Formats: sequence, structure tokens, C-alpha cells
Amino acid sequence: MPESGGAVQLTPQVIAELQRRGKHAARRRRRIAVVGMSCRFPQAADPAAFWRLLASGGDAVTRGRHGDLAVDPETMAAAPWGAYVGGLDRFDAAFFRIAPVEAALLDPQQRLLLEVSWEALEDAGINPLGLTGIRAGVYAGISTSDYRELLDPAAHEGDGGLHLATGTSLATAVGRVAFTLGLQGPAMAVETACSSSLVAVHQAMAGLQSGEADVALAGGVNAILLGWATRAFEDAGMLAPDGRCKTFDAAADGYVRGEGCGMLVLKRLADAERDGDRILGVLVGSAVNQDGTSAGLTVPSGPAQERVIRDALERAGVPPADVDYLEAHGTGTELGDPIEVRAAAAAYGEGRDAAHPLLLGSVKTNVGHLESAAGVAGLLKVLLAMREGVIPKHLHFERPNPRLDWDALPVRVTNEATPWPENLDRPFRAGVSSFGFSGTNAHLIVEAWQQEQERRSSDRHRPPQADETPLAERPHRALPLSGTTPKALRAVAGRYRDWLAEADRDWEALSDAAFTAGVGRSHFDRRAAVVFRDAAELSEGLELVERGGGVAAAAGKAAFWFTDQGSGWAGTARELHESEPVFREVLDRCEAVFQEECDEPLAAAMFGKSDRTEWTPPALYALQSGLAALWESVGVRPDAVFGHGAGELAAAGAAGVFGLEAGMRFACRRAALLDSLSADAAGAGAAAALSALEEAAAQLEVTQPSIPLASGVTGRLPGPGEGWDAGYWVRQARSPVQIERAAETLAERGLHT
Repeated sequence: MPESGGAVQLTPQVIAELQRRGKHAARRRRRIAVVGMSCRFPQAADPAAFWRLLASGGDAVTRGRHGDLAVDPETMAAAPWGAYVGGLDRFDAAFFRIAPVEAALLDPQQRLLLEVSWEALEDAGINPLGLTGIRAGVYAGISTSDYRELLDPAAHEGDGGLHLATGTSLATAVGRVAFTLGLQGPAMAVETACSSSLVAVHQAMAGLQSGEADVALAGGVNAILLGWATRAFEDAGMLAPDGRCKTFDAAADGYVRGEGCGMLVLKRLADAERDGDRILGVLVGSAVNQDGTSAGLTVPSGPAQERVIRDALERAGVPPADVDYLEAHGTGTELGDPIEVRAAAAAYGEGRDAAHPLLLGSVKTNVGHLESAAGVAGLLKVLLAMREGVIPKHLHFERPNPRLDWDALPVRVTNEATPWPENLDRPFRAGVSSFGFSGTNAHLIVEAWQQEQERRSSDRHRPPQADETPLAERPHRALPLSGTTPKALRAVAGRYRDWLAEADRDWEALSDAAFTAGVGRSHFDRRAAVVFRDAAELSEGLELVERGGGVAAAAGKAAFWFTDQGSGWAGTARELHESEPVFREVLDRCEAVFQEECDEPLAAAMFGKSDRTEWTPPALYALQSGLAALWESVGVRPDAVFGHGAGELAAAGAAGVFGLEAGMRFACRRAALLDSLSADAAGAGAAAALSALEEAAAQLEVTQPSIPLASGVTGRLPGPGEGWDAGYWVRQARSPVQIERAAETLAERGLHT
């Protein structure tokens, strides 16, 4: 070994540091971002309503289900108390392309999974119908199908029998989501009793970490339609007679059954940061284990619970004392509460000083025990609490359970709304527990996404350099609205008006909403749009649409027409260049090529500072390429394209025939050579210019267009053996255009816009 030259001596300390860095990098790669969420919980139809329930200290337990679903008549007698979701009998089957005969045999749990999964994707800014063919997985906890037992199989023979089988199967409850959305990642129904939904999240994390999926829907669902399970739990002394889940209290005497559905949208953290997603929280570690032999099949094991927490902490690389809050399983049973608190105190107590106890709470005191959806309910509560910086009040805690020596334990129950403990050195952190009566335990470590990280990665586009002109503010925005029927369109406008009325929305929030509505929503047949400059103008426009006024049109196929010289004028696109980052980025890329080829600023050719008319075609190529990219950035994509002259080059680029820079380079060379041909059409220079044009065209690497591209030379779509090779572009430069015939060709294919 040389004694100099910068070699690193592999001492034990260096090896340990390299190992530490390797573990840190591995943990970083395993981190999973939550980018969307939705829910249908008791008295909470969405996450906003769920937070209002939690923040107000609401208890969603009621005395029975009333009027919204035909259920077993014995259910009311067996279960006077419960936390129920309203509207389980209402389902827009046509929206999900499900026939009425099939919808009638569809378990309400399947209906909930479809609706809440759709809403979660929209919350993530992901078009639910834009994931077709993507490795997107679905992982959902689901344990029972009361609906199957309510139906009479003999009444549904033949095709009805198949609908009954698929409509009540646990496997197809998850498979139907994948089928409806066209997802091609794993689709798993997870059944581990009360821990099902948190185990489903654990499985989704594993699928993302292994590369089996690039996007994942994860959560769980539960519906209570029969009374037999309730009677069994009541006979076993597991249910609270007064309908109150009094977790950790001296009066704890059982839980209350509840129902609902919660779904999260997950991505690898690096992917979410790359894509500029809004990140609601980061899942940094999880673990699942089994009680093994305990005092009884349904009796929890303290050592197993402690071990699953320690395993999750180890995988997260998080010291126990750095976790602020535990969302406990917390069923409020005389046996279960002391076991869980002691296990949590043992696992989280290491290195924790008395001034910073582990805070404890359970969402079951608000919405009951959602069984196969319980874990995801607790996780949603944690994500919302981190966002708001407040841990909601844990209800029904008046006298601490005397079976526990609370003074000796490093824990404290959040019996009042509690500000999340601030720590400038790290993000908010929490653990979430979910334990199944089957003995399967799950634990998850979640942390808030650092605001500084959010600030750094929120700009999806290249930041301006020091010598660039800053972007001007866009003066108007357009909010696109759509629905499957005129009534649905009006309802969408009404929901946006409700959103406006909830709080003061600044221009940034309004702009974000308009952008997301364009790129993160599916666009249905009945459409309208509101152009606005402020919240008041947006509200007025929405009210007009809600009343059935405004411009509403049926969707149709549209083509983009890219034009040639004659469409350019001095100052073209200056305002777009000053205000639109997507447009500016395309022009900057074209500018670099233009400088190489033409030794002149592209801005001079576009904005009226040059008298070199031969540079108009490449300027038009850059302009129209920028316009196509700008439309695409707000969700507007053509069903076909066509063009003539330099515009046909831009049309081919928009269809993916060649890359932006390659097309710009050819546009520059084509323009110069065509100028030479025009100046010496019959002279000796013409042959040399034509030869140079053929050479330039031969350097284009072309592929087949991704959307229909009508030829400006023939007016047709290319047939077998025809393509967009060098020979075509040489002919295109000198042939008369057939733009009207091209338009007719596309109109014959149903493109009328």
C-alpha cells in the first residue's frame, strides 16, 4: 500500500462509519411517502370531516343504524351501540361501469373500496384513469362479508350466481379496484382480523421497496350488517355496555364495533420528491409478527407486542426516545390495555427522560373499533395531527387504569388536545399499533416530511439562474370541471364552492386547485370551465355552473394543428415566455440548439429584434413545441396532430417521432438550406443545398408516432411500409401541402375539434 496519495486506511472506525452510512442509505431507499388519502368513517365522509370530528372531541358512536340499509333485524337487538357509516345503500354503479344486476349483488365493502380508492388518487393529484397498465398495487384489509350471508344464493342462479360470488368475495373486493382502474401491480386482500389494514400498509411498503409496484393503494374496509359476530363478542365480554370505548381508563370494559374505509396512496419517497408530489407523511419502518402461544388464542402477548415495536424501530433506524406519540391499538378492554401500555413503555422507554414522556391516544374513543379498517383509521389520525401540529383529545379518560403504575411508566395519555412536541433537530414522529385477535401484530413508524425538504422540491421546473428574468405572475387561471351527467357536473361545481367557503383561499391555493383539476382528475363527458382572477370571481363562475348556466359541452376528440410561416409576428409568445415556466423551459432548450446552429439568440428571432426571416421556421418550431408542452402540463393532450412546413416538424415532435433538440436542429438546418434553394433555384448551388438537406434529414433518429399523425404531404395517415424517415422529410420540404385533406382524414376518424 502506498503511504501517500490520499488512500483511506480501513481502520475499525472507518469500517463502522461506512457501515453506518450504508445502513442510512438503505433506510433512505426504504422510506415510503404518503401522497394521498381518503376515508369514509362514522360521521366523517372525508379526511377534512374526520379531522373536524377529532379536533372537536366528537364521539361518532350512536344507538343503532337507521334507515339507510336493509340489515339483519337481529342486529339492532344484539348491538344497540355502534359507529356506522351512512349511505351504504347508495352507490353510483354507472360511474364505475357496473351493470345494475351486478351492482345489486355487490358487497357495500366493495363499493366503499372503489369510491375511497378513487378519491384517494384524486387527493394525490393522480388521474385515476391515467394509471392503466402501470405497476400500481392495491393492498386492502378486509375480514368478513356479512352481505354474502344476507343474500339467498338460490335466488341468484346462473349469471346471478357469478355476480354473487364476485360481489361478495374478499379477493375480488381488491381485484375489482385493480380491474376498474386498469392497475397491473399486486392486488392483495389481507385478512388478519383487527390488524388487517395496517398489515396491508406493511405489505404495500414491501411491494414498493422491492419494485413490484411503483404506486400503491393501501388501507382497509369494514361493514357491519349482521348481528352474530356482535353477539359473540358481547358474550365474550369484549363490548362496552354503555357504548363508550374508555381506553386506559379505570372503567374500561370493552370497545364498540365500528365500520368504515380508509385508503392511502403510497410512493417511494425519492419518486414522490422527484415528481413534486405533496407529501403528507413518510413511512420509515414497519414490522409484523405473531403472538405465538399465549394465555389463549385471542389473548394478547406483551412480549410479542414489544418485539414488533422494536423491530419497526430498528428498520426505521429511529431511537425509541425520538418518537413523540403512539397511536395505540387501545381497545379499552380490561385485559388488553395494561398489556399494551407495558409493552409500549418497555420498547419506547429506552433513553427517554421524564420531561418527554411517550404520548398515548386511540382513535377508537372517537369512532369505535373499525376492526379490519382500524389500523388505517389510526394512521390517518396521525397524518392529520402531524399536519395540524396538534394531537387530538383522547376521549373518556377520567381515572387512569389502576392496574398500571402510571408514575413509574414513561408515558402520558393525551386526555386534552396537545400541541405536537417541537424538536428543531428532527421531524414529528409517531408509532401506530394494530393487533389482531388472531394474534397477528403490526407496528408502523411514521414521521412528518420536513418543511425545508418540501420547500426545496416543490418547484417541479428548473429554477431561474441568477441572470434570468424572474417569471411574471399569471393573471388568470382556468378551473376545468366535468361530470358523467349534467347533474354530476353541477354537483362538482357545488363541491368546489363549498371548498371555497371553508376558509380564505389565497391565490396560491386557487392556482394549485386549478392545476390539479387539470392534471390530477379524470375528465368526463359533460364539461365546463371557469376562468378567474380571484376567489370572488371563481365563486361567481361556479355558482353559474351549479345553476346549470355557463358553457357546458360534451367531450369530443381534438386534434392540434401546427402551422407554418404566416402565423408568426413580432413579439409572438413574449408574455408566455415571461410567465409560464414549462413554456420557458422548452424555449431554453431550443435556444441552446439555435445558438449552436445559427449563432444568434432565438429570442431575437421570436420577439422582433432580428430581420433574418429565414429564422422564422425554427422560431415557429420552438413556439409550437412550447405550446404543446404547456397544454400537456395542464392536462390537455391531443388525440391526433397534423401540420405543414415547420409546423409539421413540431407536430411530429409532439407525437414523439423525434426529440425536441433533434427536431430543432433539423428545423434550423432546413430553414437555412431552403433559403439557399429559394435564392438559387436553378443554379449550381441548388443541388448542393438539396444534398445537404438530405444529409441533415438522415441524421434524424425517428420512431413511430405515439398518436395519429396525418401527413402534410399526402393528407393521409401513413400506411404499411410508410413512415417518417429521412426521405419523407426531404420530400416534405419541397412538396405542396395537403393540409385540408389531412384535416378531412382526421375528421373521418371522429376528430371534429
